[in-house]
Amino acid sequence: MLAAIIDSSEDAIISKNLNGIIMSWNKAAERMFGYKEAEVKGKHVSILIPQDRLPEEDMIISSLKAGNRIEHYETIRVTKDGRFLNISLTVSPVKNEEGVIIGASKIARDITRQKEAEETIRRYNEQLKLINAIGKTISAHLEIKAILQKVTDTTTQLSSAAFGVFLFEKVSPTGESSLIYTISGLTRQTFDALPSPRNKELLEISFKDQKTVRVADVSKDPAFDKEGLFYGLTEGTNRVTSYMAVPVVSSSGSIIGGLFFGHPKPGIFTEEHESLVVAIASQAAIALDNAKLYEEVRQLNDKKDEFISFASHELKTPLTSMNGYLQLVEQKPELVADLIPKMHKQVKRLFAIISDLLDISKINAGKLDLNFTPVNLQALIKETIESTAQIGISHTIVTDIPSDDIQLIIDGPKVLQVLTNLLTNAIKYSNRGTKITISGMRFGDQVRISFQDEGMGIAPQNLHRIFNRFYRVSKSSSQVEGMGLGLFISQEIIAGHNGRIWAESEEGKGSVFHVDIPIDAR
Repeated sequence: MLAAIIDSSEDAIISKNLNGIIMSWNKAAERMFGYKEAEVKGKHVSILIPQDRLPEEDMIISSLKAGNRIEHYETIRVTKDGRFLNISLTVSPVKNEEGVIIGASKIARDITRQKEAEETIRRYNEQLKLINAIGKTISAHLEIKAILQKVTDTTTQLSSAAFGVFLFEKVSPTGESSLIYTISGLTRQTFDALPSPRNKELLEISFKDQKTVRVADVSKDPAFDKEGLFYGLTEGTNRVTSYMAVPVVSSSGSIIGGLFFGHPKPGIFTEEHESLVVAIASQAAIALDNAKLYEEVRQLNDKKDEFISFASHELKTPLTSMNGYLQLVEQKPELVADLIPKMHKQVKRLFAIISDLLDISKINAGKLDLNFTPVNLQALIKETIESTAQIGISHTIVTDIPSDDIQLIIDGPKVLQVLTNLLTNAIKYSNRGTKITISGMRFGDQVRISFQDEGMGIAPQNLHRIFNRFYRVSKSSSQVEGMGLGLFISQEIIAGHNGRIWAESEEGKGSVFHVDIPIDAR
């Protein structure tokens, strides 16, 4: 019965004498170590012990001779086929009828899976600590370039990559995007010489379905020539064999960048490397979002301060002029008739500035209310020209509008404000004696009104910026009066009519401003 119990045990039960010679060996021992009883009986127990752990047997024998029991001693033993097992040993002394210790009974339990699980948990905890530490370090930076470089250096090291690159799509406030990058383990000269594309297309090609790409040997992967950032590195010290690419996804779910890694040896990047870099990429996405917000806030603050300073100057200028005229009138009352028109001009300028500021306030509050009524296109163009008659006498204004009048349903005063602003700008920014053409045409259920001048034109990189809030004209035209808010307000008014306003221009050859507006904008 005792033999049957021993043979049915899930644990290996082995007996040995005090010289370490194996005396018995149950079925579980056969399954665990791979030896049949006949193969080990009469042999020294050291056949199960790795070379570096042989001193353990001397310690166990000494403890047994002293009559001590060893419980749950965790160690490593080796199987017949050379595999190493984590086991828990309980060793008890065996005595004869006279009570003399003659040997030992060993119970060995295979705890390899338990140890592997513990090691997995330990590595996972270490990774969490590492990711949190890196996250804190990354978050401490508010400069995009600094974040990119820190993430590149860290992930290149943690993934055991020979070199790494972080490509990031930076989007400007005007919606223009550019791809910037940081590198680790490669010289900039080497990287810049690669034939890989440096645009958003690479991100889209590399991360179909926003998934990580991990290749053990690119020479055996036909897709690498199209999807690999390092595909130009096929020879020499920096050649790529192992390749990994991890997308960086923003909080909105769009890909804003990618981490790319290479190594000359095959099979370098493991699943663990991938999960670690993916976690850091998530941290990087949050840090980059924060850095972008910080940069936008800083730019807005700079523009706000600049705007307040400029607005204060603009308000002070007409007041200073009026104060000067009033002092002259006090000293020389006979000049009043000459100075009143000039004071009227300064008052009108003040009204225009205050009106722009009120419009900005309404736009910010979302209260730019529009009142839609019927307005004739010809009358609207005529009123626009009349409103600028005083400043437009030095220019030739030509109209090209349909002979059949078109009735629009719009907010007449607001659209008149837009058109007057466009015509005023055309006059301000073109030389005396030049021609300004106002054209109108109907297409479908919309009307397009255009203002073409022969002025200084606008640089291509500034075409989108001219509609931005707080944008000021270049120094070359700084003598022109104005708050620089007219086009921003015009854009908001036209947007409220479900229309569109834009410019076409070439430096030195004039500009054309177009307004598309629905015939019935309600």
